[in-house]
Amino acid sequence: MTHLTTEATTDLTTAPRAGTPAGPTPRDDSIGFAQLPYLMGMMTGDEKHGPAATSTLDALWVLYDRVLRVSPGTATDPDRDRFLLSKGHGPMAYYAVLAAKGFFPTEWLPGFGSYDSPLGHHPDRLLVPGAEIGSGSLGHGLPLAVGTALGLRAQGRPGPAVWVLIGDAELDEGSNHEALAYAGAAGLDRLHTLVIDNSSATHGWRGGIASRFETAGWSAVTVDGRDHEALYAAFGAPHPGRPHAVIARVEPKGA
Repeated sequence: MTHLTTEATTDLTTAPRAGTPAGPTPRDDSIGFAQLPYLMGMMTGDEKHGPAATSTLDALWVLYDRVLRVSPGTATDPDRDRFLLSKGHGPMAYYAVLAAKGFFPTEWLPGFGSYDSPLGHHPDRLLVPGAEIGSGSLGHGLPLAVGTALGLRAQGRPGPAVWVLIGDAELDEGSNHEALAYAGAAGLDRLHTLVIDNSSATHGWRGGIASRFETAGWSAVTVDGRDHEALYAAFGAPHPGRPHAVIARVEPKGA
């Protein structure tokens, strides 16, 4: 298992940054990470799954701010990077980041979860600009990401990266183990899985989550899920010929 610290660096400066101002809702460059808690606070109501959302906030921000090659203006470009939120039952952080990056207006946020709002308790790809899948039921995102990576390979599109965010408890689902076993054997090197580990899994994995991926032929690193520089370095770690997993450890649920 590999552990990265803030000293590790990876040069991704040649890739276009996410959130390039484009389309009808341009990014507000005054919105940074410090404003995300305020944006999340705009979303009120019951069944917010707060810990599920806050556990993902740092990793989502680093991905959209520094790694993913997708913006409001390129959200339908066939050569865009794809991000799939499998942990869809706590989407507040996801919605806050999408709003901060200009995919939809921040004025939508107070309507979260209401009857006529596009921002449901589970994201709907037909209603939420920038969402690649509808999600919430555990165990679906990684298999869908494997299919997406296979589809891009079949189309002869080697450029787009496919990212999927799952929770550690999703590894209780057999569908994920089938998907990660296949991805390793198939050498899907444009596939990246971000595991948010807040100690929610029922069973866990002997040797740690990273070892489960490594056993199946993946590259895997474990980092502090609140350390932005460590996350950035882990996201850009080279993994030729293999899919890549980043396990981001955060405080335990309920702590």
